[in-house]
Formats: sequence, structure tokens, C-alpha cells
Amino acid sequence: MTSLVQSVDWVAIAPPTIAALAALAVLVGDLFTSRKNLLGWAATAGLALAALALLPLLDGDRTTFCLNEGAKACSYTADRFTLVVQFLVLGGALLTALLSLSVVRDTKLPAGEYWFLLLSSAAGAALLPASRDLATLVLALEVASLPAFALVGLRRGERQGESAEAALKFFLSSVTATAVMLLGVGFVYAASGSLHFSRIADGLEKAPAQFDTLATAGVALTLVGFAFKTAAVPFHFWVPDTYVGAPVPIAAYLSVIGKAVGFTGLILVTVLAFPGYTEVWGPAIAVLAALTMTAGNVAALRQRADAEHSAVRLLAWSSVAQAGYLLVPVAAAAYVAEPGRAVGSTLAYALMYAVVNLGAFAVVAATAGTRIEDQRGLTRTRPAAALAMAFFLVNLAGLPPGIIGLFAKVTVFRSAVDAGLGWLAVVMALNVVIGLVYYLRWTALLFTPREDQAPAAVRFPAPLAGVVGLAAALAVALSGAPQLVLRWAGEVLL
Repeated sequence: MTSLVQSVDWVAIAPPTIAALAALAVLVGDLFTSRKNLLGWAATAGLALAALALLPLLDGDRTTFCLNEGAKACSYTADRFTLVVQFLVLGGALLTALLSLSVVRDTKLPAGEYWFLLLSSAAGAALLPASRDLATLVLALEVASLPAFALVGLRRGERQGESAEAALKFFLSSVTATAVMLLGVGFVYAASGSLHFSRIADGLEKAPAQFDTLATAGVALTLVGFAFKTAAVPFHFWVPDTYVGAPVPIAAYLSVIGKAVGFTGLILVTVLAFPGYTEVWGPAIAVLAALTMTAGNVAALRQRADAEHSAVRLLAWSSVAQAGYLLVPVAAAAYVAEPGRAVGSTLAYALMYAVVNLGAFAVVAATAGTRIEDQRGLTRTRPAAALAMAFFLVNLAGLPPGIIGLFAKVTVFRSAVDAGLGWLAVVMALNVVIGLVYYLRWTALLFTPREDQAPAAVRFPAPLAGVVGLAAALAVALSGAPQLVLRWAGEVLL
């Protein structure tokens, strides 16, 4: 019999709880203070505290909200996988907060609403990797997503209409994908009789034969919502306009934390809930990976340096291409004996991508305008920023001296080869070559003198400079010892 008495491990649930409490504190504080800059620093401190709350969890796995004493069916688990993703989410949200401090002030965004929404979304994103049942997973996904819709539409001034349009497109497409996913969840529950991942796996295996079609449809439809969050083709159409219409820090947030949410949910449902349906999700994700990296790279290659919003739009298409690479180990997990080790490659790649992508967005935020052309000759006026940007771009391209980017791509490539997906490895290799063109083209522009000799208009307030410096330092440190992150994330077992 299921016990109604629940023991709560407060240490295990501390990271998302602290982020949620910080969101409430900021919302209430907005009513009583006229010094809105304090809200930003309070939100940053809350995220830092939530990240520090991960330290006591390093000593071992913790579970809470279980059906009964000793049961495998728990709703919240703080294991190695959870900690790696929560570190990525909260660390990325912290860098986003630092990136936002000057942007919120300069663009006159409503500070109270902005910081409350950012913290709320981060709390949902931190809850999601610990979820071990479909109800908690869907709840966490929506808590992470709903504030993001509003954040995209917060811009004021001459670009308010563009921002509102981007938010509406993001909202409508996300709601549609979520509705399809919920239909799939209903089918899975009908076939398995449970919402807990461990019991879903057993229930689907023991389900009567007449439920096979229902279960297969449920598995396929459940993946749709997470494919949307990862910006996998053909669910990627919202990305460019949403990134361009959103404030630059929010575009950076969506490109890192938004993707982390999607990939985490995708990994959990495939590896834990649907291990008996690898013949359904394995080939589907492999095809999605090939289409996504190809579509993203080809679209990024077509971006012109002098086009309006080209820097953000190129990074948007780049993020679609990177999503394709991230999908490769998830597809490989369907074909190997230890799927947990395969998805460790996705986590390692995601950690690298988060650091360098947030750094690249920080440099773009400092440039007056969002054209790539605005960064021409940046080495003349801001040599440190130009070198950092060049290093971020070569990491994204997977070229030395960006060793961590190179190693991450090799790890993903090897996961495809080890799984017998030779065709996918070939597609990935071709796309890496395509990516080299636009990443190196942008890098070369940083060192090309401006014809009018006018200095590039770049402002680096202290928080923004801190983000660039911290991201560059992390990228250099990881390039010096890539085995640290590759081993830490690669040893994840589910």
C-alpha cells in the first residue's frame, strides 16, 4: 500500500527551492524599494546561493517523495546526472544574471518583473533534471518555459513590436508542442499504468499486445515537446525570430538553459522510461540530429555580416546546429549496452557549449548594434574582448587552441562510431567543416581593420566584462585540462 506520509530531504531539494524563494523575495522587494539595481544583485546572489547548495549533494545519491519506503519509484532524485545538469543550469543562469545587470538598466526593462521571471524559470530548469516521473517532469518543463515567454516580450521602445511578435510566436509554437506531448503522456499512462519512469519501463514491457500501438504512439508523441525545446528540425522555426526579438541576455539564456531543459527531458524519458522502445526513438533521434545540424549550419552560412541583427541571428542558427551535435549521443544511447555513458557525451558537450556561447553573447551585448560588421577591427579598440571572442568562436568551431571544443566534438563523434552509426558520424564531420566557414569568417573580421578607421562602439561595464572574463578563463582552463569535464560528465550513469 502506498504511504501517504512523505519524508522530505531538504538538502536534496535545496537548489531549485532556493531559486524559487529568491524569485518570491525579488517580487516582494520590488514593491518596497525604488533602487531597482538592488533587485538584480539580490537575484544574482540567490542564484549563487542555489549553485552553492549543490556542494553538500556531492557525497552520494539522495531520493525524496517516494511512493513507499525503499521503493524504486521516487519523484525526485539528486544523483550524478542531476547534479551535472543543475550545475549547468544554475551556473548558466548566474552568468545570464551578470550579463543582464547592465542591460536591464540601460534598456530600461522592468527590473522587478525581469528578475522574478528569470529566477522562476531557473527554478523550473533546476527541478527538471531531478524529476523521475512524468507529472513532475511536465510541471518543471512548464515552470521553466512560461516565464521565458514573458521574458522574450519584455523589450520596450522602438523594438517593442518585434519583441511582442517573437514572444507570441514562441508561446504559440511551444503550447502546440506541449499539447502534443501531453497527449503522448496520456497514451503512455494508459499503456503502462504509471507515471514514474521505473514503473513505466516495467509496465510497457508487461503490457498486453493490443497496447503496442498505443504505447508506440505515446512514446513518439512524448518526444515532440522535448524536440521543440531542443530546437530540433522541424521544430526549430521559432528560434531565429525569438532570439532576435528577445533582449540579448534572454537570447543567451534560451540558447543554453532552454536547450539544457530540452535535452535533459529527452534523455530522462528515453533512457529511463522507454528503454524497451529503442527501435522507435533511436532512429528518430538520429535522423533529427542529422537534419538539425545540417539545417542550422546551412542557414548560419547564409547570414551576411552587414545585415541587421546578423550577430544574434547567426548565433541562433549556430545554436540549432549545436543542438544537432548534442542529439548524436542521445541517439547513440539506443544502440549501446550502457546508455548512461553515451549521454555523458551530451553533458560534456553541453558544459563546453554553455561557457563559450554565453561568452560570445556577452561580447555581442557590449557592441553598439547587433551586426557582425559592428565588430570589425575590434582588436584595435578592445584587444582583450576581441581575443576572447575569437577564442569562443574557435571553440564552437572545434579548432585548436580551443581544445575543449575539439575534444567535445571528438567525444560526440566517437559516441556515434561506437554505436555503429557510421552514417551519422559522416554527416557530423561534413557539418563541422561547414561550421568552420562562418565561425572563421567572423573570427577574421575581428582582426580586419575598418575602412573608415572609426573605432567600434563597444561598452564594457563591470558585470559584462566579468562575464566575458569568467567565460574566457573557464574556456582556457578547460582547454588546458579537458579531461576534467569530460571525465566528470562522461561518468554519469542513469
